[in-house]
Amino acid sequence: MLIHAPCVVSLRWRLEDAQGELIDELAEPIEFFYGGDDLLAKVEEELADQPVGYKTRVKLEPDQAFGQYDADLVFFEERAIFPSEVSPGMQFDGPPPGATTPDLRRDAIYTVTEVYDSHVVLDGNHPLAGIALVLDVEVCDVREASAAEIERGSVEDSAFTLLSPPPSGTLLH
Repeated sequence: MLIHAPCVVSLRWRLEDAQGELIDELAEPIEFFYGGDDLLAKVEEELADQPVGYKTRVKLEPDQAFGQYDADLVFFEERAIFPSEVSPGMQFDGPPPGATTPDLRRDAIYTVTEVYDSHVVLDGNHPLAGIALVLDVEVCDVREASAAEIERGSVEDSAFTLLSPPPSGTLLH
């Protein structure tokens, strides 16, 4: 079976920055929905109409991956609005409750980058924003997507998508 939308592809990959620094490696294949929200558009382009066993290297500029780094998405909030256990790496889906910074995007994930006695620094950029990436990918399996997967536009049990932010301070998977 060749890769076509909609289907589910099982992939193994190695993700590096443009200098060859390892960011993530999937040693065991993971399923992704092809033709939905699980993969970046450039990755889907490279995989279109390919069979099981296909291997490729995809070079992704920031605009094809997680966007340019936006300094306007880094901001301070009063330490008092956060729980006592706030620490770098903690994430908020949307601005934290009580945030006073105007015009914050409600659909962004904000990561705590620094904690001080009087304030906390948050960053709404994806951790890979502004970074050119190189993805070596191998197609391990291709199958028809179920009706539920097609409706969701994603594989239900997928532990990771190439669109979601990774945990702070760790490899992506």
